[in-house]
Amino acid sequence: MFKDLDPVLHSQVRLAIMSVLISVESAEFAFLLESTKATKGNLSFQLTKLKAAGYVDITKTNKGNYPLTICKITSVGIKAYTKYVDAIEDYFKVFRQQ
Repeated sequence: MFKDLDPVLHSQVRLAIMSVLISVESAEFAFLLESTKATKGNLSFQLTKLKAAGYVDITKTNKGNYPLTICKITSVGIKAYTKYVDAIEDYFKVFRQQ
């Protein structure tokens, strides 16, 4: 009856990251930090999980003398996010029918 939920996306911070990245071409680490209200360590950890799943690409460069981390959602990430949102919507549909 219910579709399985992707365990990679079934995390508040990872879902928040993906929700931001789905709506932008790319995002700097600082922007994600502000948007998700996560700590630096937690955001870094969760981005590593998303990268390992192939859901995001992470590019590390420098901006002047400062490190710059840029994140971008991949096509695999877009598909996974869309599938996850569709599955959640199915949960709500079942609830509303009762």
